[in-house]
Amino acid sequence: MPTLAQNIVDTLHASGVRRVYGLPGDSLNGFTDALRVTDDIEWVHVRHEEAAAFAASAEAALTGELAVCAGSCGPGNLHLINGLFDAQRSRVPVLAIAAHIPTDEIGSGYFQETHPQELFRECSVYAEHVSSPDQMPRMLRIAMREAIEKRGVAVLVIPGDIALADVKAAAEEIRAYPSRVIPAESQLVRAADALNAAKKVTILAGAGVAGAHDELIAIAEKLQAPIVHAMRGKEFVAYDNPYDVGMTGLIGVASGYHAMRECDTLLMLGTDFPYQQFFPDDATVIQVDIRGEQIGRRTHVDVGLVGGAAETISELLPRLGATKKSSHLKAAVKHYQRTRKDLDDLATPSKRTIHPQYLAKLIDDHADPDAIFIPDVGSPTVWAARYLTMNGRRRMIGSFTHGSMANAVSQAVGAQAQDRSRQVIAMAGDGGLAMLLGELITLTQNGLNVKTVVFDNSSLNFVELEMKAAGFVTFATGLDNPDFSKVAEAVGIKGIRVETSADLPAAVEEFLAHDGPAVLDVMTERQELSMPPNITLEQAKGFTLYAIRTVLSGKGDELIDLAKTNMRQLF
Repeated sequence: MPTLAQNIVDTLHASGVRRVYGLPGDSLNGFTDALRVTDDIEWVHVRHEEAAAFAASAEAALTGELAVCAGSCGPGNLHLINGLFDAQRSRVPVLAIAAHIPTDEIGSGYFQETHPQELFRECSVYAEHVSSPDQMPRMLRIAMREAIEKRGVAVLVIPGDIALADVKAAAEEIRAYPSRVIPAESQLVRAADALNAAKKVTILAGAGVAGAHDELIAIAEKLQAPIVHAMRGKEFVAYDNPYDVGMTGLIGVASGYHAMRECDTLLMLGTDFPYQQFFPDDATVIQVDIRGEQIGRRTHVDVGLVGGAAETISELLPRLGATKKSSHLKAAVKHYQRTRKDLDDLATPSKRTIHPQYLAKLIDDHADPDAIFIPDVGSPTVWAARYLTMNGRRRMIGSFTHGSMANAVSQAVGAQAQDRSRQVIAMAGDGGLAMLLGELITLTQNGLNVKTVVFDNSSLNFVELEMKAAGFVTFATGLDNPDFSKVAEAVGIKGIRVETSADLPAAVEEFLAHDGPAVLDVMTERQELSMPPNITLEQAKGFTLYAIRTVLSGKGDELIDLAKTNMRQLF
């Protein structure tokens, strides 16, 4: 008779799970031993459980299928929480096995005791404690189904002794059910009437348009509407798209900002874009989302449509009248062309320093046509948003909603593990890489050929930018870094360090061509400004106050360096 742990593993295998990310511990022994004797499920051993959850999040984001991570009792599964928050907020299906202390010790203040089902409640769609072996098969079925159908995190809290108990239940196969969600007829009519009456329509598209590229282009053509994308929508929107005018938001560009602000009707497709200040003030807003609870969350909505993007557009198109005039579209596209030229002019070599824009552009130029890019939160995400070219085959994932540091290499573990033949590029910040530096060892231990490029500016760079914009003298943001290329070599990874623009092109080619994991440590300009799409009065006041305070504090050299570096952007 199999143990309960073996039943879990057999059900996971029958349901298509082929990897579990985690770190062993005594309360997990039953589970890891069942994995040991099971063919075709790989144990991907990480050095920190947070990385296990991030890795599972990345796998689920790339495949759309259930991914699994595990942590031992107390501190072990507590370390999962940050990566699980990322998975939950990115809406990807992840099952977390959270081992627990012995059943008869629960509530006694036992060694490593916590209450995981309470701790995980906020970052999950389902979190329950298994208190008897007979519960387990049904609870596993419920947990997997909740994670798959709600596209979120399910946590099963399992005491070690329960996992070792015998169980009579057979393994089950649990897969997603295909579905189509179409809005009510009355709402389709209202949306079509509003679009037909509009003179200047702009489309804001997010991650919810995945799989709906043809429909998106068709409705943009009919409406003569520029398409602005949110960060998570870039990989699904910004390719083979003559209507794309860039991104809006805090790290967006001017053309995307103005296309949003200047429309009289905004059509939101599959986006939870969070920044209220970037929405138009007096436009009619039509929002399409498969989750009804999202409608009206960010701005007022005149017409809400609960449905999938592809299905909803297909229902709307026959209801739309004649193709609209193109003046709004032409103006937005022309603005984007100017914006794109300005951005590309910044991605050039320099004798004095290495601009991070230039590094990002070279990575983009030399990466594989189906590469997976994973930028760290902070300035690497800015450069990824502005300089990575999507083509329908490339992918770009990250902690774009939860916004956690240290996601790049950790998520790259999951991305590479699910497809070892594909090029995976982690665009790491020096702060993010150092935070979970041990995951470089995870790459070598598991034979994962991740390419890690480090934007090494000896600072928490985006935090410094935020300080400057708010009028603060930069403080506590400097980083005393090692030579990351030598650190890489010490753990069995090819390391390359670059300090001048002249050496960068050849180094990037060598780095990406290496047959194995590699780290490219690039000394990038610390004072580079990632300019927002629209400078507010408060930000201008903040920079002025920062300049005054910096001079008064005796740090005038920093201000001079800032001006020298950003002359191209400021003037």
